[in-house]
Amino acid sequence: MADASAEFDEFVAAKAHALLRVAYLLAGDQHLAEDHLQEALERVYMRWDQIRDSPESYARKVLVNRSIDYWRWRRRRPEVPLARETGVVADRTADVLGRRAVLDALSGLTERQRAIVVLRYLDELPVAEVAALLGCSEGAVQSQTARGLAKLRQSLPNVTYALNGEIL
Repeated sequence: MADASAEFDEFVAAKAHALLRVAYLLAGDQHLAEDHLQEALERVYMRWDQIRDSPESYARKVLVNRSIDYWRWRRRRPEVPLARETGVVADRTADVLGRRAVLDALSGLTERQRAIVVLRYLDELPVAEVAALLGCSEGAVQSQTARGLAKLRQSLPNVTYALNGEIL
């Protein structure tokens, strides 16, 4: 196996530049060509014992097939350019500050209240499922929900934030 590995290394040293040129001409992009060449060399290495008499032609065939496969794939999944902005980006400062305020207010709740509020309103789980997850009664979930929401409303007097359709 050491001989095969050494032979492969010699092949790569001797032919990689020429194969990269072929890959570039097929792909039209340097980075894509490098990716195709890497895959071709991986396949050559895996089949070295069977193709050691003509590894360059096998590598070229892999490059051609890889390019064809890539362009077929691109046709089925065309790239969609990102929408071009007109230069003015909407100010999201209020959203960020509102989220930060809610996170700060959530940290002021007890661990159980925070867990219940998050599971009930952010994960939208029903009371019974929250009770089962936390190992408590449905009544405990309901009372802790009420207490947690009351604390949140107290902590966020100037922030309106919707939790599952309810406004704090």
